[in-house]
Amino acid sequence: LTNNHVVDFADEFEVTLHDNREFKAKVIGTDPSTDLAVVKIDAKDLQFLTFANSDNVQVGQWVLAVGYPLNLDVTVTAGIVSAKSRNIGINKNEKAIESFIQTDAAVNPGNSGGALINTTGELIGINSAIASPTGSYAGYSYAIPVNIVKKTIADLIKFGAVQRAYIGIQYPQENVPDEYYEKNGLNKNSDGVLVMEATDGGAAKEAGLKKGD
Repeated sequence: LTNNHVVDFADEFEVTLHDNREFKAKVIGTDPSTDLAVVKIDAKDLQFLTFANSDNVQVGQWVLAVGYPLNLDVTVTAGIVSAKSRNIGINKNEKAIESFIQTDAAVNPGNSGGALINTTGELIGINSAIASPTGSYAGYSYAIPVNIVKKTIADLIKFGAVQRAYIGIQYPQENVPDEYYEKNGLNKNSDGVLVMEATDGGAAKEAGLKKGD
């Protein structure tokens, strides 16, 4: 398991294990929307990390980031979770999904695709990005939550692509005018989304949603 941006734009791949064994790797599937990829090597009896439930991760808990930063050998850094569900706009794919776990564990170029684990050694995320004016670590790093990872890699392995459902509605890109609330007897502080259009053949229209709902 790694990042899409690690394997993107390359034709041949090699995986080196911690015991220095080297394997030619084959890309099983990539998902630019989440920046994840699955590669396969022909090896037996490999150890694996247990997946945690990333929804249970708490701001302030200790985490460890594992990777190969700046062309160094395997490196581990420690920090805390400083935020959850961060969208930093780094993924420019038109269907990008960003809901990063933000940490202050030091991550640098070369960490991408590495593990973010909790203190019991369970995988909680895949290190993917940093917020930095220089291109090197400046205090914040970002990992894809393992709950997003689970769905993505399961689909990549089974189908070669990620199967996603889309609700199929159009909604206002700006705030709804005050007069709309008054005209329709709605509370301006109500939660929800105004349906501008339900796409033909889409899930929303099939379920009965229509313009104005």
